[in-house]
Amino acid sequence: MKYFGLLLISLTMTLPCYSQSSQKQTYCNPLDIGYKYQKLHKDKHLSYRSGADPVIIRYKGSFYLFATNSEGWWRSTDLSHWKFIKPDLWPKVHVNAPAVSVVHDTVFLYQSGRAPLFYSTDPAHGELKYYNHMMPKVPDAPGPVDPDIFHDKVSNKWYMYFGSSNLYPIYGIQLDYAKELAYIGEPRGLVKLHPEKHGWERFGYDHRDTSIKPFIEGAWMTRHAGTYYLQYAAPGTEYNVYANGTYTGKSPMGPFTYAPNNPVSYKPGGFVTGTGHGNTFKDEFGNYWNTGTCWIGVNWHFERRIVMFPSEFDKNGEYHADTRFGDFPHYIPDKKWNNSKSLFTGWMLLSYNKPTTASSVRDTFRTSNVIDENPRTFWVAKTNHKGEWLKVDLRHQDTVKAVQVNYADYKSDIYHSGPYVYTQFKLYASKDGKKWVKIADLTHDKKDRPDAYIQLEKPVLARYIKFVNVYVPTRNLAISDIRVFGNGNGSMPGTPEKVSVIREHDRRNARVKWSPVKNAVGYNILWGIHKHKLYETYQIFAGKSHSKEIRSLDKGQDYYFTIETFNENGVSKVSKVVHVK
Repeated sequence: MKYFGLLLISLTMTLPCYSQSSQKQTYCNPLDIGYKYQKLHKDKHLSYRSGADPVIIRYKGSFYLFATNSEGWWRSTDLSHWKFIKPDLWPKVHVNAPAVSVVHDTVFLYQSGRAPLFYSTDPAHGELKYYNHMMPKVPDAPGPVDPDIFHDKVSNKWYMYFGSSNLYPIYGIQLDYAKELAYIGEPRGLVKLHPEKHGWERFGYDHRDTSIKPFIEGAWMTRHAGTYYLQYAAPGTEYNVYANGTYTGKSPMGPFTYAPNNPVSYKPGGFVTGTGHGNTFKDEFGNYWNTGTCWIGVNWHFERRIVMFPSEFDKNGEYHADTRFGDFPHYIPDKKWNNSKSLFTGWMLLSYNKPTTASSVRDTFRTSNVIDENPRTFWVAKTNHKGEWLKVDLRHQDTVKAVQVNYADYKSDIYHSGPYVYTQFKLYASKDGKKWVKIADLTHDKKDRPDAYIQLEKPVLARYIKFVNVYVPTRNLAISDIRVFGNGNGSMPGTPEKVSVIREHDRRNARVKWSPVKNAVGYNILWGIHKHKLYETYQIFAGKSHSKEIRSLDKGQDYYFTIETFNENGVSKVSKVVHVK
């Protein structure tokens, strides 16, 4: 029965420090997978790698990651190392925003738009079969685009949720299992955007574009403790504020109530920005995770990456993802956690705004771009040859525990991923800039790792970190950021003082101010609907400003704010919580 189930000469030693064997395993956003080059815009001479609209499922002890236009999927047994799987059957058209569902012993896959419905009982080996050669057109509604197929275990009924529009709502419709999941009746509009009330649903960078109506998309249904959580994404994938929200109800088709702690996954500041359009899944220990799409947007506004955050349902049933330090290393859990914040390693960013030098620099693409925590700026070497290098001076000896190398596609002239598309490099560490230790060697690694995360097997005490190129498939060697993580040996930062929050005339906005803290690298502004539910975070870096307008609030809702400081040595205590009516 089918169910839709780095050439350095002066080396003294080499350490195999990219293995994960002797330390608790970690991961770092964006996820370290081989994002595929897209061929959709070849006529426009646009070359870019991208991954978006993720769904992660757990099936027979493994995790599978599906994403837009990836020509297959990835498999992992640990949520850290992912292997790409090319299926034996794949649609000739591009698979946008796939719906993936596990029911009983079967995985179901359905692409956005009117298309075939596939199934697999062996996704580890790329098996894919037709379940339905063509789903019928959904009656009286556009689509189905950005779909989600949901099997309700309680009632044994099937549903589809779909929608991607700034005109139409998220729809729901029941499916008939006895008739190859044909539609039953007509779709019902379930939830829509209300940007006039919900500040976070406004379009544009920091919700500032009033010329474009926001988009609602990325439906996903989760049932938890008798409540149905209909997740949706807004206001648009092209900016830093792309987020997930939820409505809750007591039945799969509602009625649904807006969650007061929306958005439930939101990360507008830091290196990684954007969390929208993903799914919610559970690991083998019963821990919840929320996936999403982050924004790059250099070569094309749909140039994106994939992120994953631990998430929880609090005692009141309010769902939320933990995005605080969401682009810093986090532990992979080996048991059920009591608090998702326990996954943060405490490994701090050591490389921000530190001195850099390189073997060569092309034009104005300076080396300082690799330590500015901005994926939209980058260093370009004069050649893409083996031996081109870049060095980061941490200014003092720190304990280095991990390094993330993020490539940029500057005039890459690649429109489709193939066997020649992979990245190779070496990493070295030094205490004095003279004597070097190799800490990672990917010379023989033929994987495409455009956001390579290297967790060192053993911590290394170093002042300098050096990247040495071995191979890139592109005609330019371009690096957006080299992010060094670990712990400094200096003083912890102080707690911010004179924190004030003023709700503006437009109650969707609030102005947060504070006194600068000496030796700060950055600040996290934290807020929420209760003093013990400060689930939202906006990370900004020191020197930018000591004032920030938060534009994601809901009218008619009280909020509580606090601020913490961080530097290379750790995180301060939070400031006194400010209540804003």
